[in-house]
Amino acid sequence: MTHYLDFEKPLAEIEGKAEELRAMARASEEMDVESEASALDRKADQMLRDLYKKLTPWRKCQVARHPERPHCRDYIDALFTEYTPLAGDRKFAEDEAVMGGLARFNDQPVVLIGHEKGNDTQSRIQRNFGMARPEGYRKAVRLLEMADKFGLPVITLVDTPGAYPGKGAEERGQSEAIARATEKCLQIGVPLVSVIIGEGGSGGAVAFATANRVAMLEHSVYSVISPEGCASILWKDSEKMREAAEALRLTAQDLLKLGVVDRVIPEPLGGAHRDSAGTIAAVGATLSAMLGDLEGMKRKALIKDRQDKFLTIGEKGLAA
Repeated sequence: MTHYLDFEKPLAEIEGKAEELRAMARASEEMDVESEASALDRKADQMLRDLYKKLTPWRKCQVARHPERPHCRDYIDALFTEYTPLAGDRKFAEDEAVMGGLARFNDQPVVLIGHEKGNDTQSRIQRNFGMARPEGYRKAVRLLEMADKFGLPVITLVDTPGAYPGKGAEERGQSEAIARATEKCLQIGVPLVSVIIGEGGSGGAVAFATANRVAMLEHSVYSVISPEGCASILWKDSEKMREAAEALRLTAQDLLKLGVVDRVIPEPLGGAHRDSAGTIAAVGATLSAMLGDLEGMKRKALIKDRQDKFLTIGEKGLAA
C-alpha cells in the first residue's frame, strides 16, 4: 500500500478512485471502466507533476523522510557485490544504525559506510531510526583507518536525522566520537565520496560526509539542525518548522549554490520512493563519476583537495 504524504492527499484520492474502478472491473467481467480509470490516471499524473514542480523546503523534508524511500541496505544490495560487513568499535558495542564493511563497486574493492534507518517497525527500532551512537562513529573510524592502510576508496551513504542524543550516548563521548570521525575523514589519503540519500542531520551526517566529493539526491536535505529543532529554539514553537526549513537553506539546490555539495542527482517524478531502482541506478552512476574525478590523484593531493573544499565552503554563495 502506497504511503502518501500530507500534501499528496488529493493525489491519493484520485489514484484510489482509479484503483477502485479497476477492482470493480476485476470482480465483474461485464464492467468496462478502463476509459474512466485511464482519465483518472492522466489527472493524477498531471497533479503529481504540479505538486513536485516546485516543492517548498518543508515538503522536501517530508519527501526526504518518506518511509518507502530506498535506504542504505537497498543501495548495498543493488550496487555492491561481495559485501562483507564488519561490526563493533573494539571498545564498547556494535551499533546497527551504521552499516559498514568491505565490498566491490564496479568490481573495484572499496570500503563502504552508511546510515541505515530500517524499513519496518522492528528494523527501525533495531537500527535506532538511523541515529548512531558513539560506537557507530568509532566503528566508522576503524573502517576509515583500514581503508587508508590498504589504499581502498571510501564510499559513504548518509541518511540520518542526527546522532543519537540519549544519556548513554553522551556518557560514552558522543561529541568526541563525531569529531574523531570528521577528523579521520580529513586525514585519510584515499578517495572519499559521499551521497546524501535522505536526511543529512547535523554533525551526525558531517562525520560521514566530509568527503572529496559530496552529492545529494534532488529531494534530500542537509542541515545543521532539523526544522522542528530550529523552530523550537528560535521561536519556542516546533510548529514553525516551515519557516525554519526556509531559513536553513537545507535543500540540495541551495547547498549546490553555496558549494557545500558538488552534484545534485535528479529523482524520479514523485520522489525516490516511486522508482527505487531508477534512483539507485542514478546514485550508482554518480558514485562512478565522482570516483573517476579522483582517479590517479596522489595521497597528498587527495588530502589537500578535501581540506580545501571545506575551507572554501560558502564562498561561492557569498560572492553571488
